[in-house]
Amino acid sequence: MATLELKEVAAAAEPAATRPVWGHALASLRSLVRGSEFWLVAVAAVIGAVTGVLVSGLSWTEQFMHELLFCLARVERLSSAVLLPPWSLAWPAIGGLVLGITSIWAVKWRRRPAIDPIEANALHGGRMSIVDSGIVAGQTLISNGFGASVGLEAAYTQGGAVLGSRLGLALRLRRAEVRVFVGCGAAAAISTAFGAPITGAFYAFELIIGTYSVATVAPVMAASLAAYLVGAAIGVASTPLEVAAHPPSGGLAYLIFMALGLASGLAGIAVMRGVTTVEHLFQKIRITPTFRPFLGGAIVGALGLITPQILSSGHGALHGVLESDAPLFAFVMLFCLKMLASAVSLGSGFRGGLFFASLLLGALLGRIFASGIMLVAPNLAIDPVTTAVVGMSALAVAVVGGPLTMTFLALETSGDLLITGIVLAAATVSSITVREFFGYSFSTWRLHLRGETIRSAHDVGWIRSLTAGRMMRQDVKTVRQDMPLAEFRNKYPIGSKHRVVALDEEDRYAGLVNVADAYAPDEEEPTKASRVGDLLQLRRDMLTPNMNVKDAIAAFDRTESEALVVVDDPTSRTVLGLLTEQHALRRYAEELDKIRQGLSGTI
Repeated sequence: MATLELKEVAAAAEPAATRPVWGHALASLRSLVRGSEFWLVAVAAVIGAVTGVLVSGLSWTEQFMHELLFCLARVERLSSAVLLPPWSLAWPAIGGLVLGITSIWAVKWRRRPAIDPIEANALHGGRMSIVDSGIVAGQTLISNGFGASVGLEAAYTQGGAVLGSRLGLALRLRRAEVRVFVGCGAAAAISTAFGAPITGAFYAFELIIGTYSVATVAPVMAASLAAYLVGAAIGVASTPLEVAAHPPSGGLAYLIFMALGLASGLAGIAVMRGVTTVEHLFQKIRITPTFRPFLGGAIVGALGLITPQILSSGHGALHGVLESDAPLFAFVMLFCLKMLASAVSLGSGFRGGLFFASLLLGALLGRIFASGIMLVAPNLAIDPVTTAVVGMSALAVAVVGGPLTMTFLALETSGDLLITGIVLAAATVSSITVREFFGYSFSTWRLHLRGETIRSAHDVGWIRSLTAGRMMRQDVKTVRQDMPLAEFRNKYPIGSKHRVVALDEEDRYAGLVNVADAYAPDEEEPTKASRVGDLLQLRRDMLTPNMNVKDAIAAFDRTESEALVVVDDPTSRTVLGLLTEQHALRRYAEELDKIRQGLSGTI
């Protein structure tokens, strides 16, 4: 840290004539962005435009691979193909083999897991790696391009988010501003992919940044709109879901669709649990991780022989479900096969997301729900397209999260405000169901399986970085616990110190001594103390340097103490420093105030 600070001082002292031109440009741009909201919005729009080009390129590459490998007609979607050559369904297995082999190289070269936008904003202040993100995007493209039942949305958002992250870091922006730029990139990616700028913006607010505030609305909306315009101009990535729903009115309709929201929440939990269950099954099979995607791809290819609609993310299949008049059995079969194909793809090691798969599964669940209502109560006029749109949004909320995101997707899809209200009611029920019975979205569930505890993109990284080791005072005074009390009084006159740390014979932490206690009148002491060890407090209560500020404050509350010693670990008990409750609370309040100012746009 000291070396880095010296380098920054030296760079600041360097003559202006010797600095690189790009350094001047970045410094000037940083000043403009920090000093003017107009320039902040302009840079966000640039992030959105570049992300629009990136997402369009990935989408074009995906479609080109599908047309080449599966012998599709021009612009024909893989999941909407009626019949594929049987030999072409070997491609998912081949893609799994390619992915497994490249994963060996990726694991050896990059030993840490890649950081996605949610984790980056929650724990790392928006910091993302270009190399790691490139690996994620490449693996996702291989998985989707060879027909695995996963979506490209993970690659889209990873690419856009890392663009915003690296630009924010290059400009040396503050933590809150880098997080906003990550959200701008993710919003632009979703906006381009779905042709829905408001949906993209709220995807960033709810899922990537974790909050909606005055300071974030302008840059995020600018990035989302710029990406939408670029994507529409290129005409590759945007796949709008144009539907003509006819929602019913009245309170009964809301009750019916809230029941669909409940069913969608439970189905979303089943999907996420299913992925984990299949992953555990693959781990129990005595086959190396390198060849697990090959086996998973073979299973997906076999399922594709039943219906090609389970392949890839399901863009074409979703359009078909919204327009189809197929019988109930066909919807049930496709729902089960798609759920199984997605679980096998992700559980065996393919890279990708469940965003679009959850939309397809939700639309299928809506059609199944409508058919069931017609069988039970044929007099109820339930529009199957409406139930498909509601189910699509509600199940996506269960898996991806973001009730407002999916509500705006329904609005931009249908253009109908009445159906938007119904979707919001169903999405709310779905979200509550998942929070109550599961507690995670798919992204945070995967992080939970890795040992992380975050449940959203709210910035908790500063709490983890604000540790007892960083806050403690190191200039602590120590004495031996067997020191006579008279000697202690001579060494520490009353008023010289508040407290002193006592050590045992092996120089390990033994307890804290309040200096005032050594001067207590004898009549107040039932048993007169003769040495320091008789006055020790908090013998078993201590902090460790990695303990974060919230845990430290909880320790102060539990022990009802004003100060605690920081030791290297509870076993060796080597004293490192001393932390007071007053200082910990002040640092915690200062960080909270910074976040409040960031949300209100005052910094």
